[in-house]
Amino acid sequence: MTPGKTLLTSLVLVLSGAAANAQALTNEEFSTCIAQLSTRANDEGISRTVIDNSLAQARLNPRVIELDRRQPEFTTTFADYLNRRVDTQRIERGRMLLERHRPLLERVAGEYGIPAQYLVSFWGLETNYGSYFGRMPVLDSLATLACDTRRTDYFTGELLDALRILDEGAISPERMEGSWAGAMGHVQFMPSVFLQYAVDYDGTGRRDLWGSLPDAMASAANFLRALGWQPGVRWGREVMLPEGFPYLEAGLTNRRPLTEWRELGISNADGTPLPQADLPAALLVPAGHQGPAFLVYQNFDVIMGWNRSEFYALAVGHLADRIAGAAALQQSPPEDAPRLHRDQVIELQTTLNEKGHDAGEADGILGPATRAAISRFQDQQDMIADGFPSLEVLQKLGVNLEESE
Repeated sequence: MTPGKTLLTSLVLVLSGAAANAQALTNEEFSTCIAQLSTRANDEGISRTVIDNSLAQARLNPRVIELDRRQPEFTTTFADYLNRRVDTQRIERGRMLLERHRPLLERVAGEYGIPAQYLVSFWGLETNYGSYFGRMPVLDSLATLACDTRRTDYFTGELLDALRILDEGAISPERMEGSWAGAMGHVQFMPSVFLQYAVDYDGTGRRDLWGSLPDAMASAANFLRALGWQPGVRWGREVMLPEGFPYLEAGLTNRRPLTEWRELGISNADGTPLPQADLPAALLVPAGHQGPAFLVYQNFDVIMGWNRSEFYALAVGHLADRIAGAAALQQSPPEDAPRLHRDQVIELQTTLNEKGHDAGEADGILGPATRAAISRFQDQQDMIADGFPSLEVLQKLGVNLEESE
């Protein structure tokens, strides 16, 4: 390893240790913060009843800060991500629930333009069809994060919005439970999203994303429509690439009409021709040239508006297809792809940047910029430029592989 890389690794370890050993928020500091937040909530028109009976009763939860600080130690491969989320149990249960709630889902689909299978897919991925909403008191979580120093402004806004939800009578404080970050209900809305997009679809006078499936499904549909969902267009499709395909064309930033992808030799996954259409699409190869390939459309971007992960958006789209009766992928992602430690990804990004291939910030996250940089390096080395961090790529870049699994 070069001296520069040794220095970088040492710096990462120092910063990691500093984050882990950061001074904990004390109960006294938390109480002072709650008093300040109470003043702000009062100034913003939130009722004294909610402030006194809810915000003032919030408790510091050190576990929430621990979870917020924790970063995954290893990256997740596409095979691991997809297989864990789109498995037989989730597909079969999704199909059963689609049939059970078809009248409701088709009514929502008719009003909002979001097909039923997508609503069920989001429901399945967010809370495993309502089986787990999270068990943490939302006010405790948001108050803890608002009083912490890392993302104070964001979580202060979410906390105040949670108080507004209580003020409108949508739910009682003791029932307002969710994830450690404050996501709530069947479809895991953050309070700000709830206030803007949740709807009272069952006509009870309350927007109830915990106890009312009609409210939850219509709210999800309302949010997706606001994000720009295109009715009558799918999320994307699995495709087959021709021999010698120029993988530098892959990536969300490179969009072409389907007709142009067809001219480049891409076909449907079963070998049939792509439609003759001007629909803009981008090509994704999340597991490299040995895994599946997808052409994705605008609705894929909409799904990413819900969650910025490409893996998440692919899982939502594929699960929706499977719930609607589609078969499994023609090409399964390889399960022997290397799982990289975050420090190894940082080393990979740093080395790419040093070699003139802009991977963006060396943050330990294998995002689009890093994959594009890998692709450019592969092309320079006369390798298949699929942007995938294969063992060959890692070895050529001199990444330390001792800690990989």
